[in-house]
Amino acid sequence: MNYANRLFCFFLFVFISASTWAKPLPIPEPPSLDASSYILMDFDSGQILAGKNPDKRIEPASITKLMTTYIVFDEITKDNLALDDKVTISEKAWRMGGSKMFIEVGSRVSVDELLHGMITASGNDATVALAEYVAGTESTFADYMNQYAKELGMTGSHFVDASGWPHENHYMTAHDIARLLSAIISDFPDLYDQYFHEKKFTYNGIEQYNRNSLLWSDDSVDGGKTGHTESAGYCLSASAKRDNMRVIAVVTGTNSNNARKSQTSALLNYGFRFYENGHLFDAGKQIAEIRVWKGDQTMLPVVANGAVNVAFPRGQRDTLTTSAELPSHLAAPISKGDRLGTLNVKYDEQVLAEVPLYAGADIAEGGIFRQLTDEVMMMFE
Repeated sequence: MNYANRLFCFFLFVFISASTWAKPLPIPEPPSLDASSYILMDFDSGQILAGKNPDKRIEPASITKLMTTYIVFDEITKDNLALDDKVTISEKAWRMGGSKMFIEVGSRVSVDELLHGMITASGNDATVALAEYVAGTESTFADYMNQYAKELGMTGSHFVDASGWPHENHYMTAHDIARLLSAIISDFPDLYDQYFHEKKFTYNGIEQYNRNSLLWSDDSVDGGKTGHTESAGYCLSASAKRDNMRVIAVVTGTNSNNARKSQTSALLNYGFRFYENGHLFDAGKQIAEIRVWKGDQTMLPVVANGAVNVAFPRGQRDTLTTSAELPSHLAAPISKGDRLGTLNVKYDEQVLAEVPLYAGADIAEGGIFRQLTDEVMMMFE
């Protein structure tokens, strides 16, 4: 082969190699799990990284206690109750079956101890005691739970009791469970750190271990909640953080404690192995700009509601593309916060995130000359 041919082959190899390197890599399929439903969600962006029947209604069993926890944490934050408040234990709370903290009827137990009893020991008795203390009765507290669920965007959930005692009209979805655990972490980070890491809890001389066994086997797991009844199967929600990425996994309807642990672990490992997350825009940062007609200003900054984060295939940040879908014509008046469109974040041809976009400023109607001028100019647009 002469020099010219060798040179041609060399540049052809470089071109083919560069084209191969530049092409985005396919995202590996998530593990196949023998569960009724499951979901893996990136905490910062809310993106779903893997899922099976994530919006299917399921019996949540004791995972229900996450909602009770959210409400109690919120009441503490609003100074409506305190950790050292003493709760008088009712006969109803004392008589609760299933998992128990073993509190005695008529005794006075602190909110702090009851929270440990509910979160670590999964005590149904502690849960009912807290519900009664907040709302007077458990049924009133259940109404409260449904109000909170609506505010949190949990469209696939309905609550009848505070502990997850089986009832045909008591249900959640894996997606809602992930949303709820995420909300606890983001809205009450200090209380989450205080209560969800505990591996064991002792009350009245009885030591009980957290049923979330991932707390022992995976140092990145820092909280979550288990659930189990004969009809619900074995369920687990877990949150884990490695480096700067936190993910939330929910697995429902498995056939054993070991199965829910191993399957949740498989989801977490998949998320951390094949994804990373990145920060695209700061909160309040202008993402785009749009022409406004007939206003006292001509250009309107477009922003997201908070920071924009995205989870993407590991090592592939440079292949991400963003595009803003905005109205072709926009006329004043415009109020700051008006919904305008959507920011699409893509990896290859796959949409990773769809972020709502809003007006970043007020624009009032312009004067009569501006309105007449723009009216004419719009005719030629």
